[in-house]
Amino acid sequence: MQRIVRIFMAGIFLCSSIFARAQQTSSLPAPKGNQGAPNPAQNCSIYFDAAREAVRNVERDRGALAAPTDSSDAPHTNGAAPLPVDLQQDLTILQQKEAALSKCTLEGDGSSVGQAPSASCFNEQILSFQMNHEGEEEREIPIWHVPGDTAFFYEAGMTIDADGAPNAYHPENIGLDDLSNAGSPGNWYGLAKDADGEPFVQGPDDPFPGYYVSATALADRTKAVNDPTRYVDASKIPFIVLPGAMARQIGARPGDFAVAFNQRNGKSSYAIFGDVGPSDRIGEGSMALAENLGIRSDARNGGARRGILFLVFPGSGNGRPRPIEEINAESEKLLQAWGGTSQLSACMMREPARPIAGNQNAN
Repeated sequence: MQRIVRIFMAGIFLCSSIFARAQQTSSLPAPKGNQGAPNPAQNCSIYFDAAREAVRNVERDRGALAAPTDSSDAPHTNGAAPLPVDLQQDLTILQQKEAALSKCTLEGDGSSVGQAPSASCFNEQILSFQMNHEGEEEREIPIWHVPGDTAFFYEAGMTIDADGAPNAYHPENIGLDDLSNAGSPGNWYGLAKDADGEPFVQGPDDPFPGYYVSATALADRTKAVNDPTRYVDASKIPFIVLPGAMARQIGARPGDFAVAFNQRNGKSSYAIFGDVGPSDRIGEGSMALAENLGIRSDARNGGARRGILFLVFPGSGNGRPRPIEEINAESEKLLQAWGGTSQLSACMMREPARPIAGNQNAN
């Protein structure tokens, strides 16, 4: 049994190392203009998905082999026919899949096999976020961290947020986003409001006269509430959106820095925590973030269903909006201090090691 475990761990480590190499071909270079500077990379997402599925099969085999046994040395199955377990075969498949992934990524940047770095991760699930839609449970999103570190990360899809853009919402619903996403009369949560709860409409000296003033949780408090430039412009600033309750539970607040990765195309972007979203949804980002990640940025019809990795650094901001240059510089320093893209790659390749006892869902 010890030999089987050693073989398993070798397979996991090898695949994590290869995937780390894959993600490093799309690392975050120096910023350019208003972009988070994603760089083009060969699309190896098919090979990545196959390799990760092979890792899961090996982990399943390990779990089956480690299951309690009776006196006949056969795993307990509660009367059901036991599933066949062939760890050696699945390890062979794993090696084939990671070899294909390695070949794809190395062809993409012209590197040699001997240059591939190694990486590993012992990640821990800190909570399970319940994704819901219209009151019906949709799926669970595990939120992970590396023990002893406050940064947390998760994989989800990404819906598009236009909040903060001066042309986000219009009384006649001709803005970048559907007006219903800003709330409704008496309950406007995406618009700046006066003392009576009525939304402000931009005047002739504002960027988009006749449009509502769209608000974000992160704001420049030195400016007036009805000033469109008080808020973080989703069309220009790459920012992420987090559910308020979950963010508070983990210690994140608007203004903290983050990094987002699109594992489908290898593009990436630095970002800031710019807005608070619904308590039952996670995986949302600004139009500018979507553009950096190569995702359709239309707030009405854009987004990605899956494959977006988010890494957030709680307590890293000062509670104020930042220019693009500061977002890129501060996020890059935090990412490198945390372990870089290879650390995240290794962590995302594997399922969480173990949940923390006593944690509740955050919605």
